[in-house]
Amino acid sequence: MKSMYSRQFAAMAGMVLLSFLLLGASFAALSYQYTIREQQETLERNGNSIAEFTSSYLNASQDGTVWQRREFQSYLNTVAQVGNLHILLCDNSGLILYATSGTEELTALETHSLSPALTELISSDRYAGVSSLDGLYAERRYVVGLPILGLSSQLQGLVLITSDASGFRGIWHDLTALFIVTALAVVLIAAIICSVTSMHQSRPIKEIAAAARQFGMGQLDVRVDVGNRKDEVGELAEAFNSMADSLARSEQRRSEFVANVSHELKTPMTTIAGFADGILDGTIPPEREREYLQIISSETQRLSRLVRSMLDLSRLQSDTSRAAQQQFDIAETMVRTLVSLEGKVNAAQLEVQMDLPEDPVPVWGDQDAITQVCYNLLDNAIKFSRPGGTLGVSVVEKGSKAVITVSNEGETIPPEELDLIFDRFHKTDHSRSEHRDGVGLGLYIVKTILNSHKENITCTSENGVTKFTFTLSRA
Repeated sequence: MKSMYSRQFAAMAGMVLLSFLLLGASFAALSYQYTIREQQETLERNGNSIAEFTSSYLNASQDGTVWQRREFQSYLNTVAQVGNLHILLCDNSGLILYATSGTEELTALETHSLSPALTELISSDRYAGVSSLDGLYAERRYVVGLPILGLSSQLQGLVLITSDASGFRGIWHDLTALFIVTALAVVLIAAIICSVTSMHQSRPIKEIAAAARQFGMGQLDVRVDVGNRKDEVGELAEAFNSMADSLARSEQRRSEFVANVSHELKTPMTTIAGFADGILDGTIPPEREREYLQIISSETQRLSRLVRSMLDLSRLQSDTSRAAQQQFDIAETMVRTLVSLEGKVNAAQLEVQMDLPEDPVPVWGDQDAITQVCYNLLDNAIKFSRPGGTLGVSVVEKGSKAVITVSNEGETIPPEELDLIFDRFHKTDHSRSEHRDGVGLGLYIVKTILNSHKENITCTSENGVTKFTFTLSRA
């Protein structure tokens, strides 16, 4: 398996080398063309001057052996020395007639003919390039050839000017060496930088992997600390820690759920078992058996409600993406639900205040589920109202939403309890001595149903008045 370091180093080294190759090749091509062009232009200027001077000299003297004259040779030698050049004069067939001094590479001139090398010059009146002139020179040189024309533009001879190309080869070798040294230095620096950055990136990833393995083995308190990094690795560590916190909270809620279920089941089962054993072994007198049988029946019904609530909760949690299914009148639903609880309202001697619109308030949703929401809220409000208090129900239309409020007068819920009342098995009465028929799932079921409808519910409690307010989308 390739590590992050090896992949990043290979990518960086390849990119650096490719960049140097492209830059080196471009620079070499440009420098080569520039040097050749500059040298050829210099040679052409000198060649034009020599060709014109020779042509005018020939035309003035009408002597075909002008290049043998001392003053003419002196002129050519002076030009050659000043420009560090080598000048050759040839006849029309390419036979060398005269050559300036200045190079030891030149072979015997008496018998050397340049006819094959001057084909281009004779046919196009110009020759330029890098050549050894058919072996005349031991090494390749810059060469420029120009014709010597007479009065009627008749070809009278050829002039060749050559210049040493070893300087350019030296520059080329130096550039190559410089390129290799620079490339190696940059690759070395890139390797160091790559090592540091790869370690900086891979270390937190390894820590996250190790933490994930520990987390998988049940160590839910493991977290990853990557400092104040704001890059993708920091986001990954933050996401891992957030996931770990969420799983830890889920595990804590699961443990609390099991403990609460155990407690809720243990209390009525202990009561049922104790009284049943008392009746069977004769501890309870026969005249009181009916009284204790009624308690056993009450606790059995409590167990039944707990199981039913847990089944409803399981069904709701398995269908958290419940969509709006039908259109119904929420005001009518509230009224019908309140009528079904009339017995409890009368038993608690509550005064009901209803603030409902005269016209229907159609909303979208699962009517059965919303009816359960209304029932749970009203039942909870009745249960915790003070005797003779006021039970309030209101439905208000606000924009695209219908706002439903259920309120009661009773004890004020402490602020620290307001964020917990929608949790499973949470009861504001921690002693559980009152309202024993409740199992602490009613409000949790309410919030689960409304969440599945993508709606909200809030709770406020001030000066003994507690209000639950939820919304539904208007049809």
